[in-house]
Amino acid sequence: MEYKEHEKKLIDENVEQIHQLIMKKIEIWFDYVVFSDLWWFGVALSIIPWMIWFKFRKKESSDRILYGGFFVLIIALALDILGDQFSLWHYRFNVIPVVPTYFPWDITLMPVSVMILLQIKPDANPLVKAILFGIFSAYIAEPFFHWVGIYVPTKWKYTYSVPIQVAIYLYSHYLTRRKNFSPFFKWK
Repeated sequence: MEYKEHEKKLIDENVEQIHQLIMKKIEIWFDYVVFSDLWWFGVALSIIPWMIWFKFRKKESSDRILYGGFFVLIIALALDILGDQFSLWHYRFNVIPVVPTYFPWDITLMPVSVMILLQIKPDANPLVKAILFGIFSAYIAEPFFHWVGIYVPTKWKYTYSVPIQVAIYLYSHYLTRRKNFSPFFKWK
């Protein structure tokens, strides 16, 4: 399919504008964010929960629980990018300047929280655990990050997060209970 030169020029100009904004964001990050208290807080939140989970995890269930955790990580990252790109919220004091999401939330806090909940009382009603997770995430964690100045909801209400968090937890619970995996290949 042949594109007109005008369309190509518009796309290229838009890419250049985005590049300039990213360079400005990196400059601001270097001048005001990196090594600030909230940056160190984010670094700690990126590492310490994984260390805690690694120490206290049920070793015989690690693969299964990590499977659910990686699902949460991918979904949280994808939804956070969408929310940021549609200006529903944004973050200040990012750990990594070119990542539009709050790295500690998507890569650590969400998956590790779900993995811990999956391990604690594994026979408890998953819907109850999912609702508690959704309420805690939406009405305690999000307001806390907003209060400290990291998370800025612009067109988003905390209540919107509850059903999303509940669904994420329930699906990760379902994934960790699966028993029918076919091997990629058979060992002889």
